[in-house]
Amino acid sequence: MKRPLLIFDGDCGFCRVWIERWRIATEGKVEYEPYQTAAARHKEVPREDYAEAVHLLERGRVSRGAEAVFRSLSYAPGFAWLPRVYAVPGISRVTELAYRFVAARRPQFSRLSRLLYGATPAPAPIARTTRLALAGIGLCYLLAFTSLGFQLRGLIGSNGVMPAAAWLDAARAQLGASRYWLIPTVAWFSASDAALAAYAWLGALASLGLIFGVATGPCAFVCWALYLSLSAIGADFMSFQWDVLLLEAGLIACVLGSWSLSARKISPSRGALWLLRLLLIKLMLQSGLVKLYSGDACWTDLTALTYHYWTQPLPTPLAWYANLLPLWAQKASCALMFAVELGAPLLLLLPRRPRAAGALAIAFLMLVIAATGNYGFFNLITIVLCLACLDDRFLNAPEAPPGALPSRMRTRMLGLLALASLTISFFETASIVGKMPPAPVRGLIAAVSPLRSFNRYGLFAVMTRTRDEIAVEVSADGHEWREWPFPYKPGDARRAPPWVAPHMPRLDWQMWFAALGEPGDSPWFNNLLVRLLQNDKDVQGLLGPHPLGGARPVYARAWRYETAFSTPEQKKADGSWWTRKRKGLFYPVITLKTN
Repeated sequence: MKRPLLIFDGDCGFCRVWIERWRIATEGKVEYEPYQTAAARHKEVPREDYAEAVHLLERGRVSRGAEAVFRSLSYAPGFAWLPRVYAVPGISRVTELAYRFVAARRPQFSRLSRLLYGATPAPAPIARTTRLALAGIGLCYLLAFTSLGFQLRGLIGSNGVMPAAAWLDAARAQLGASRYWLIPTVAWFSASDAALAAYAWLGALASLGLIFGVATGPCAFVCWALYLSLSAIGADFMSFQWDVLLLEAGLIACVLGSWSLSARKISPSRGALWLLRLLLIKLMLQSGLVKLYSGDACWTDLTALTYHYWTQPLPTPLAWYANLLPLWAQKASCALMFAVELGAPLLLLLPRRPRAAGALAIAFLMLVIAATGNYGFFNLITIVLCLACLDDRFLNAPEAPPGALPSRMRTRMLGLLALASLTISFFETASIVGKMPPAPVRGLIAAVSPLRSFNRYGLFAVMTRTRDEIAVEVSADGHEWREWPFPYKPGDARRAPPWVAPHMPRLDWQMWFAALGEPGDSPWFNNLLVRLLQNDKDVQGLLGPHPLGGARPVYARAWRYETAFSTPEQKKADGSWWTRKRKGLFYPVITLKTN
C-alpha cells in the first residue's frame, strides 16, 4: 500500500459527501474506498467494524473513528499538526464521543449538511467570487480617487483650505531631516498641486486593472499606496471610516490579487478571501458593540432612530419620510439593525449557506442606510465585502480547472498579514467591552497605525439629539450680507436633501463636524473664510453659486442655526424640508482689508 487508505461505508450518503470533501482537501495523498469492496482485501479489521466507523490504514498502523479522521486530514496541506491535537489529554475521549454521536444519527446529520452546505460539502470554487471581489474593490477605488480628484486643489492644494505642503513641511520638521521618510506616503517627494492630481488620477488608472482583471496584485498595491499617501496628507478631510475601510480592504487585495508574470494560472487564495470576510465581521461586530457600550441610553432603549434621520450629516429625501415612521417602527428598525450588526457576523463564521444568509442581511442593511443617508462609498465597499462571503456555486459560474499554488513569498505575506490582522482585530474588539490589550499588542497597534490598514470601526456610537448648521455669509460693504450656499449640506429650507453618494463631498461633511463644536475645534475653518475672501476659485468650487455674482467679498462671518426636518404641515404649506432658527454667531467678522 503506497498511500494511506481510508475505508468508509459506501452505502451511507452522509459518509460519501464528506469523503468527497476530504478527498479534495488531501489532494491525492490519501486513497478512499468503500468497505463493501475493500473489506475482502483488508481483513486485518473485521467487516462488521468497517460498518461501524471509518478506518485509516497506514503502514503498520490502523486507526478508527475520530482518530482516523484526524490522521487522514493531517495529509492536507497545512494540517500536519492535527494528530498532535488528538493526542492532547482529553481531546481523544471528547472527539470519539462526538464521532459516535454523529455516526448513530447519520440521516439527521446528512440533512443538516445539505442545509448548511447544499448538495455537497465539498469546497466550492472561488475563482469568480475572487474576481468579482477584486473588481468591486477596484470600483470603490475608482469612485474614491475620482471623487477626491475634483476636490483636491480646493481641500489640500497649495491654496486650499488645508494645504498638504504645509502639513508635510511640519511633519518633516517634527521627524527630523533624517527620518521624515518614515511618513507612510509617497507624497513626501512632492505635495504640489500637479503631484496631488497625479496621485489621484494614477490611482484611478490603477483601479481599472482591478476592475478588468489585469495585473491585479500590482494594481491593488499601487491603489493602496497612493490612497494611503493622500489619506496621510489629507488630514481632517481624509479621516472618514470608509477611507480606512478601503485601505484595509485594499491591503488584503494586494495578496488576493495575482502577482504572476507567467502565463500559468494561479489558484485564488482562500485565506485572503477569508481575510475580507473577517474584515466584514469586524466592521459589523464593532459597529454594534460601540453603540451598546457607549453609555448612550437611546441605543439601549431603541429610540436612536427617532433622532438619526434628521441629525445625520447628509440625509437623502427618503430620510424625511423615514423620520415620520411611528415610534414602534423606529424601535423595531433599531432592533433589526442590532440583530444584523451583532447576529449576522456570527453567521459569517458558519458554512456557506448560513454565511450567504448573513452576507445578504448585511447587504440589505447597507441598502437601507444608503436609501436614507449619503455616506460616500461606505455602503458599496461593505456590499463588496458581502460579495466575498459567497462562492462560485451561488454565482452559477462554471468550475475552472485548478491553477498552480501561490508562491511561497505570497503565502508568507498572507500569513503575516493574517496574524497581525487577527491579533489586532481581536484585542481592539475586546477593548470596546473594557478589556485592554496587553503591552505587546499595544506596541503592535502603534507600529502599524501609520499604515491606516488595521482599524477599529464604529459609527454613531453616541447619537446627536440636536442639529446645528453653520451658515457662511459674505459681504462687499459690511452692511448687506449674503449666505454662501453649500451644494449638499442643509441650507435653503425649501431645498430637498440631495442624493450624492457614492461621491464624497468632504467639505460639506466637515461642516457637520464643525457645527458640533467651536471654531477652535476645526482649525481649517478660518482658512476657509480667508480663501473665500481671497476669491480663490478652487475653494469656491467646493461651495455653491457665488452669492456676490463673482465679485470679491470683503467681509466674511458665520452664523450657527438650529436645524431640523420640517413637519408635514409645514412642508405642505410652503414646500420646506427644513426649519432653521438662528442661535448666534459661530465665527466673528473677518476681513483682509487694511485701513
